[in-house]
Amino acid sequence: MDTKIKLRVQGLTNSQIQSGAYALILAEEEGARRIPIIVGTSEAQSIAIALEHITPPRPLTHDLFVTFAQAFGIQLREVFIYKFEDGVFYSELLFDDGITQVRLDSRTSDAIAIALRVKCDIYTTDQIVAECGVVLEDASSMTDKDDEEYALLDKEPEDIEDAEELKKWLSLLDEDELTERLDEAVSDENYEYAKMYKDEIRRREEEDEAE
Repeated sequence: MDTKIKLRVQGLTNSQIQSGAYALILAEEEGARRIPIIVGTSEAQSIAIALEHITPPRPLTHDLFVTFAQAFGIQLREVFIYKFEDGVFYSELLFDDGITQVRLDSRTSDAIAIALRVKCDIYTTDQIVAECGVVLEDASSMTDKDDEEYALLDKEPEDIEDAEELKKWLSLLDEDELTERLDEAVSDENYEYAKMYKDEIRRREEEDEAE
């Protein structure tokens, strides 16, 4: 049996493969590999809302599912991405009512959206990580140190997949551009980007207060 690898949700990016879709990025809990999973717009929005800890005015389908399960004392113990075949990831949900455990098949995007709401663990196999995982190259190795900031500023966030590089890119934006990008993300209902810009603004405000 394959070793189970624990994953965490790193975030969402615009898909460079399918127009109108998004790439859900799952990262090894203890490793450098990342697994991109293509998800649709509605699923990406539901995942982004969970990542943002936003409470919509009316419950989304995933919110309703969680409320229903909790009302009957059913807990989601884990999400397991158990197969990758023909470009599709297959997942199952492990439910527990205190007496019986049941595994149910699920689309991976739905499984992740639910897992984020109940804060349960996400796992996959070492075979899937080996087959689908990628190690993102550090941008600092591609440019000289003196030219690194200029090269980074020429990029857009969807072109940056490394978390540390993205943090540096955000730090290089001036306040006006940061605010403008936040307003655009909110207008476009791009919750992931809105949170990203809002967090950077908050970080700078906290630094100013500390000084």
